[in-house]
Amino acid sequence: MSPLCLDGHSLTLEQVRAVAWHYQPVELDAGVLPRLERARAVIDNCLTQGEVVYGINTGFGYLKNQRIADADIAALQRNLILSHACGVGEPFPERIVRAMLLLRANALVQGHSGVRPVVLDQLLFFLNQGIHPVVPARGSVGASGDLAPLAHLVLGLIGEGDVDYQGRTQPAAQVLQQLGRAPLVLQAKEGLALINGTQPMCALACEVVLGLEELLPVADMACALTLQATLGSAQAFRPELHALRPHPGQLTSAAHLWQWLQDSPLIASHADCDRVQDAYSLRCTPQVHGASRDTCTHIRQVVEREINSVTDNPLILPDSGEIISCGHFHGQPIALVMDFAAIAIAELANISERRIERMVNPQLSNGLPAFLAANGGLHSGYMIAQYSAASLVSENKVLAHPASVDSIPTSAGQEDHVSMGTIAAHKARRVLEHSQYVLAIELLCAAQALDFRQPIGPSPATEPVWKQIRKVIPTLLEDRYLAPEIAKIQNMIATGELLPVISAH
Repeated sequence: MSPLCLDGHSLTLEQVRAVAWHYQPVELDAGVLPRLERARAVIDNCLTQGEVVYGINTGFGYLKNQRIADADIAALQRNLILSHACGVGEPFPERIVRAMLLLRANALVQGHSGVRPVVLDQLLFFLNQGIHPVVPARGSVGASGDLAPLAHLVLGLIGEGDVDYQGRTQPAAQVLQQLGRAPLVLQAKEGLALINGTQPMCALACEVVLGLEELLPVADMACALTLQATLGSAQAFRPELHALRPHPGQLTSAAHLWQWLQDSPLIASHADCDRVQDAYSLRCTPQVHGASRDTCTHIRQVVEREINSVTDNPLILPDSGEIISCGHFHGQPIALVMDFAAIAIAELANISERRIERMVNPQLSNGLPAFLAANGGLHSGYMIAQYSAASLVSENKVLAHPASVDSIPTSAGQEDHVSMGTIAAHKARRVLEHSQYVLAIELLCAAQALDFRQPIGPSPATEPVWKQIRKVIPTLLEDRYLAPEIAKIQNMIATGELLPVISAH
């Protein structure tokens, strides 16, 4: 695999996934070094001239007016990392830590942070060697940067704390010694440059956006299967209808459903029935799924803009030689879109759970057996699977409450408005997982319902998905242990395994 060339301006979500998920190596663009040297010269000149500049020779936050002696400047940066590494709780997954390393490097290479090239070398060494600092996932309020998570990330670079390496959690100093690599010794401004930023919330946001993009076609396909299983109509998805309300996402979802339902024997089998129209959870799917699609488009734009931005403080302007304090570390852009993401994803699960109900409820399913059980009474079928879906969508509603409307002052009131962006991203990521499970339950129920409709089958475009499910999960002929089966389909959704089957048609 050829290396990704990091230039600070053109990183995409797909490249983040390639590096963080699939271990693509990373190298610096040839134009990076002059940028770094120009910015570093501004720092060096500041020290030579004896200027007092925040974060270089002062304390931090409320302690901004405390002048630091030149002899203590290196100790100041090290102390910053040690004191700020106050995260708690379970650690971030490996892929999120890898994304954090990549994103932090991408921000620094732009040449407005004042770090030496050796700092970038250390970041990329950890990334390319698969050395992953143990970073507790909780402890950031999403302004002044994700301070606590990034401090834990930097601990490993300076030979402190623990790292995951070759399948074991080990002291960072021990791993560096084993590899013949010296710990990074931070110089003026470098500790602050490394921990002032939105990279943890952005790493989570990358996963959320990519996951939502892959969930959307699954949601459309689940509806197409359920609609056929419950003997619904495709007329509500006609292109000429949706041209009258041309939201882009709605047009896409409607086109999927219209295309995928063509030549469906099940739809043709009840063409002359007396039903007037389908319930909203079927008929309004393009409008609901489409709104989530359009939301996802907006979120991707914001996240890709943010991962190619400079987000620390103060910033170096090499052309003028100035060092200016600003607020680029504030996570509000990511906080808002992650709250929006949680809502958009939750709605996919909400409407999916209602479609599940239509299949398991004999009063709504157009002739399917109660709870899709072959021998109801003796067997409960998918009765409690619907309970699980109901539980997940109810929890999603709690998680969809926005984090970004909250704020709490920190640093003795100096940092008096914070974004809670990392909390918003955590919530969105959890809603994504819940929604994958709900759609997994819908797919299982739809496959079971289609089995009961035999010998009449679904459309040519949807039949391969039904058969793919049946390759891994057999028809439910009698009650059995369902949790592993739900988990298996959820994993197929989460890993994108179903997408080639869906996109083939």
